[in-house]
Amino acid sequence: MTDLDSVVAAVRERIDPDADERAALAAAVSALRERVEATVSELPVDADAVQVGSTARGTWLSGDRDIDLFVRFPPDLPREDLERYGLEVGRAVLPGGHEEYAEHPYVKGDFEGFDVDLVPCYDVAEATDIQSAVDRTPFHNAYLDARLDEGLRADVRVFKRFLKGIGAYGSDLRTKGFSGYLSELLILEHGGLEPLLHAAADWHPPVEFDPEEHGRATFDDPLVVIDPTDPERNVAAVLSAANVARLQHYARELLAEPREELFFPAEERSYSRFDVREHLDRRGTHPVAVVFQAPEVVEDQLYPQLEKSLSGVVSELGRLGFEPLRATAIADDRAVLFVECSVAELPQVARHDGPPVAVRQHAMGFFEKYDRAGDADKEDEEDEEDEAIEGVYGPFIDGDRYVVERDREFTTPESFLSSDALFDVALGAQVESVLEERYEVLVGDDVAALADEFGAELRAYFEPKP
Repeated sequence: MTDLDSVVAAVRERIDPDADERAALAAAVSALRERVEATVSELPVDADAVQVGSTARGTWLSGDRDIDLFVRFPPDLPREDLERYGLEVGRAVLPGGHEEYAEHPYVKGDFEGFDVDLVPCYDVAEATDIQSAVDRTPFHNAYLDARLDEGLRADVRVFKRFLKGIGAYGSDLRTKGFSGYLSELLILEHGGLEPLLHAAADWHPPVEFDPEEHGRATFDDPLVVIDPTDPERNVAAVLSAANVARLQHYARELLAEPREELFFPAEERSYSRFDVREHLDRRGTHPVAVVFQAPEVVEDQLYPQLEKSLSGVVSELGRLGFEPLRATAIADDRAVLFVECSVAELPQVARHDGPPVAVRQHAMGFFEKYDRAGDADKEDEEDEEDEAIEGVYGPFIDGDRYVVERDREFTTPESFLSSDALFDVALGAQVESVLEERYEVLVGDDVAALADEFGAELRAYFEPKP
């Protein structure tokens, strides 16, 4: 037995569901099916229930308490009836549950200690016939259930635990990691965990796998896994380049030095205000933070908007000359756009190069524009135009071109962030709406106050890992 085999065996001791867990799950699923069947029998339409997801495929980890039941309705049923009947079944089966919304509403609730999603879908003949995104999920389940043996299921569980340990598991738009289905397809494609680790360690993205050799669609993603049930879909579409690289890094680590700590990293304490100030003193950067109430949207809508907003702010701070070093967006009840700038303050004036003097038409236009700005005898009708370029030194000639030195609009990052110019950058729509209501800008050591709410996130920021 190799060191890796020993580590995998030890990990399995901790993550494989035991007989009691499996029996409790089976009993809960059976009882839920009976409830679904009893409710459906009262409807004026045929339907059945199918269990999907990791608990259906035996790839769930000990302690996971998720049951996914899909209620399949005829494909000719109008969409509004699908939603109405689906909610009716959900409320009857999970009377204490609540409605959530993906592509259409469904019911989520608790049953005998399990978290249950009861989702309506269409019982289409092929995954390519889907009318709703969830319609393909039963096909995923059937495909994998027919191909995963017990050894591969066990390797999937270990691989999922590994991905969780390195922070790369989850296909939500905050994590942009590996989904359960993608994890299962990769294990199946490579024939087990160890072959997958060796392969991933040597990947040169973009990497493509096409399990059923559909050979039809092309995708521009770092990892492409063509859905075996739907040739037009990349299962890894949400996966970020960073998480592909993260898997590669830690696959090499695990193969070079197998250890359980990669699967179960030690819990790290959150940062205090003092910890943040220590880092800021040592780094000598100029941190700024835009702090506001997080928009009341689900995470998969919130984080893309935060990323867009952060990108817009960072881009503009760079254009203005404040040289952003690194940035992050974090959220809980409040949201934060945090940027470390290399430049805290710029001179009041900035150099602005004009065209070469030899380029007559453009050069004369540039010269006259700025020469007028300094002319005390300019006409009243020119006042508004010249006000925008007041405080000009020049024009003068440097080398072969005209140059002026003119006033900056913003000499510090915080002066820009506190101005209406913030709303000229690309912001997420709902983030922008919240910012228009109220926000605050923290500067320098004042950002340490964020540790009270975001101590864990700030530790991750100031102690970055692959």
